[in-house]
Amino acid sequence: MILKYLRAACCLLCLLPLAARAQSASTEAYIYRNVTVIDGTGAAPQPGQDILVQGERIVAIATHGTLPTEAMAHVRVVDLPGRFVMPGLIDSHVHMATPPNRVQAEAMLRRNLYGGVTAVRDMADDLRAVAELARAARQVEIPAPDIYYAALVAGRPFFADPRVGAASKGFEPGTAPWMQAIDDRTDLRTAITLARGTGATAIKIYADLPPHLVAAVTREAHRQKIMVWAHSAVFPTRPAKVIAAAPDSVSHVCYLAYQAQPVMLAAYEDRTPVNEAMLAPEGDDPVMVRLYQEMLRKGTILDATGSLFVQFDAIRKAHPERKPLRCTGPTVIRLTQQAWRAGVAISTGTDHVAGPEALWPDVYEELFFLARDVGMAPLEVIRSATLIGARAAGQDKDMGSIEPGKLANFLVLGKDPSADIRNVRSLEITVKRGRAYPRQDYRPVTKVEMGDGDD
Repeated sequence: MILKYLRAACCLLCLLPLAARAQSASTEAYIYRNVTVIDGTGAAPQPGQDILVQGERIVAIATHGTLPTEAMAHVRVVDLPGRFVMPGLIDSHVHMATPPNRVQAEAMLRRNLYGGVTAVRDMADDLRAVAELARAARQVEIPAPDIYYAALVAGRPFFADPRVGAASKGFEPGTAPWMQAIDDRTDLRTAITLARGTGATAIKIYADLPPHLVAAVTREAHRQKIMVWAHSAVFPTRPAKVIAAAPDSVSHVCYLAYQAQPVMLAAYEDRTPVNEAMLAPEGDDPVMVRLYQEMLRKGTILDATGSLFVQFDAIRKAHPERKPLRCTGPTVIRLTQQAWRAGVAISTGTDHVAGPEALWPDVYEELFFLARDVGMAPLEVIRSATLIGARAAGQDKDMGSIEPGKLANFLVLGKDPSADIRNVRSLEITVKRGRAYPRQDYRPVTKVEMGDGDD
């Protein structure tokens, strides 16, 4: 691994002066020296490394002190002995604009960035608002992760949901380009083209579509070179049929358990929980074995959102009057453990937002869920939260691991996250696209920003 980085360093550094002359005067270079690199691939940590950053990208990584000194002119040096560097975190399931609230969204994004999150997947909202947030983040007008977002399609019954009206004001429900009702009369080529025009990275297949339309939407989206992010059960479409359609990722490990139910729910609006007694009482469930084998064969990523269900169990203990979710926490843990053992790629999505009292991003709870409840080793959790998250967003050529040529998206930590994933809380600096965001500069989210009243 080190030899690979050294070769890349020698090759790229010899071109650095020419590259630097081609850059604008505002483009700066930094060397982060003498760190332990955890690259996000699952490989063992590499101590005593120097990371050279030019503008937005990592130029080279090499053993401390071996980068050619003649290429180091005008490079700012950041000495970090005893520190650990890992890729920026990716939350693969957020919602920021249902309904749009710019102040709240910016507060959430600020908490994410200063907490080490350098990219998120927005899983369907009012894309007028989300696209503007994505633009502002990319232009460094606001402190925020990069945002990749989905345009939603669903069957017509879903569009009675009040969330649709909140996320598509000014349009008849089901007619906004980012939130379209689909049936057998729909011209899918036009529908996907309209969705692409929103700047969306993906189509999200949400609810109330039969198997042939799930397959047809996925096929047309892929023909038009846009990703497909789907619920793992689309109701009445069973998980096996969703997976057979070959979306790039599926969300909510809980929904996969509907495959074991003798009668599938006819509509998304039927909130009947999974009958957990239908799963095998112990060991790997044979129905899930077949699902996970197919996901593995197709390369489908699982956006598990497990911490959501575990946390809700705790909430219901204090508030038993609240309606249960579709699965209990123990079942979600078991299903995620089986997916992990099967080799399914798992990303770290949250689908929930903490209040103003939370000092760290929501995705931390998903990291802790994978380590504490599922039993994944810290290096595997880091890979899920970085490289797998980048794949889920279709951005793994540019982010998700620390290597020459990729964006300089990484975290500087005071303690080793490969020894204990909770050490992500020793964050000192988030670097996103080459810009440093020291944790000490973080301004916590206020109650007013989150709409909870006066501070």
